[in-house]
Amino acid sequence: MVEKHGLRERKKQRTRQALVEAAVRLFEEKGYDHVTVAEIADAAEVSPRTFFLHFQAKEDVLLANAEVRVDLALQAIVERGAEERLPEVLVRATDQMIADTWDSDLPSGLATLRARLTASVPALQARLLQRYLTAQAELAQALQRAFPDRLDPITASALVGAMVGAVSASALTALHRGDGPDEVRDAMREAMALVARSVT
Repeated sequence: MVEKHGLRERKKQRTRQALVEAAVRLFEEKGYDHVTVAEIADAAEVSPRTFFLHFQAKEDVLLANAEVRVDLALQAIVERGAEERLPEVLVRATDQMIADTWDSDLPSGLATLRARLTASVPALQARLLQRYLTAQAELAQALQRAFPDRLDPITASALVGAMVGAVSASALTALHRGDGPDEVRDAMREAMALVARSVT
C-alpha cells in the first residue's frame, strides 16, 4: 500500500513537472498571452482537466514551486533547535527557500521567465503579490510562535518582510541583468546576510 502511494505521488510530480516544462516552452515560443491552458495540457500530453488538478489558473504554473519553498521555510522554523537564536533560524529558513530556487526554478529557466513576465502581465503581477503576501503572513506567524518572548506580530512581520523583500529584490535585479543561476543564488544569499546582520 505504501509503495502504491509512493508510485502515485511520483507520477503526480512527473505530470506537474511536465506541465511546467510545457508551459515554459510555449510561453517562450508564443508569448504568455497567446498560450491557452488547453495548449499547455496538450503539450504535456494530459487533459485540461488534469491541468486543473495541479493548477488553478495559467499564471499558477509560473509559481509552481512557491508552496514547496514556503513549506521548507516553515519546517525550518518549526523544527528549530532549543539553542538556536532568532537570526540563525531566520537565515536557515530563508536559505532553504534559496536552495530550492537554485535547485528548481533557476536551472529550468522558470525564474527568468517569471521575472520577465511579471513586469508586463497584470494577472501574473496580481497572483505573485497575493502569493508573496500569503507566504509572508504564514512565515511571520510561525516565527512569532517560535519566539513568543522575543517577537510580537508586528515585529515578526517586519523581519519576514525585510528578509523576503531583500532576497526577492536582489534575485529580480540579478535575473534582469542576465546573471546565471550561481550568481542569482549568491545575490540572494548576500541580501539574506545583509538583513540577518541587523537582527540580534
